[in-house]
Amino acid sequence: MGETPTSAARPGRKGSARTRLLAAAARRFYADGVSATGIDTITAEAGVAKMSLYNNFSSKADLVMAYLDARHEEWLGLYRRRLEEVRDARGGVLAVFDAYADHAAFAYEHGFRGCGLLNAAAELPAGHEGRDVVRRHKEEVESLLAAHLEELLSDRPEEARAVAEHLSFLLEGAMARAGLEGGGARLEHARTMAANLLDRL
Repeated sequence: MGETPTSAARPGRKGSARTRLLAAAARRFYADGVSATGIDTITAEAGVAKMSLYNNFSSKADLVMAYLDARHEEWLGLYRRRLEEVRDARGGVLAVFDAYADHAAFAYEHGFRGCGLLNAAAELPAGHEGRDVVRRHKEEVESLLAAHLEELLSDRPEEARAVAEHLSFLLEGAMARAGLEGGGARLEHARTMAANLLDRL
């Protein structure tokens, strides 16, 4: 999978200051953590003055929210591209797993560290609006799984929702293990497990 703004190597001086700041923040937040990454680090990596950051984001917290939104949109883009390749509901379910594997395959500076959204959420205090962004992302992923399964099991809607929850747990567990191990092998295994489960429905 090609590089994206979130995962790409340091850009040149092209692009808007906002785009460069967001790309730099995404790299640093993912590699080093949200709390450990200061404004000076982000502006230096983006090659812009500190005032440029405050001209585009009201605060570091605003930048964190923009990062979370961008990471969600990035994943949706991967999912939509995978979805274009499928022909049926079974393929739609597996496209969700493939999109996560695609995210894991990016050229991260210090290697794959798991779900960037969950990593960020773990640093944010309870009640922080950023945690709501992450929760909504995970709910949307489960809803996408459910929609494909409801098509596959059109006469069994309750079972479709239960299987969607089961698969979302499988996916999250695989992401956590893949992040700890620094590679996407667990995601490949989870996809195989999901495919086997679908074949038994």
